[in-house]
Amino acid sequence: MNSEMYGEIILDYYRNPKNFGKLDRPNIVSRDANPLCGDIIEIQLKISKDKKISDVRFNGNGCAISRASASMLTELIKDKTLNDIVKLSKKDVLDLLGIELSHVRMKCALLPLKALKLGVYGFLGKTFNEKEM
Repeated sequence: MNSEMYGEIILDYYRNPKNFGKLDRPNIVSRDANPLCGDIIEIQLKISKDKKISDVRFNGNGCAISRASASMLTELIKDKTLNDIVKLSKKDVLDLLGIELSHVRMKCALLPLKALKLGVYGFLGKTFNEKEM
């Protein structure tokens, strides 16, 4: 696919985000912000007894890249284990978006992953290091 096609996909996810909203009594709530552009993303997860993500929602304000990234990421992680989440990398998110990004836009794209990992690491009692993305 060419970058114009990916651009249209990103705009569609921005305008019609998947899994946008809030969960009733989530097990994990994690929020992070990008002070450079004002994006704020909150990820909410319900965790099943077998440590899988049974439901996920995101909310917050952000640019097209951060909202599309959050929407795509929530679709990707449903039914994944918490260990699968720990293994997710920035390459996984960038592959979902499929376009080249500037350094500033890279922070927008990775904000949902950072919020997700902060929450999962906290739930697991581990310390999150951004270098692990």
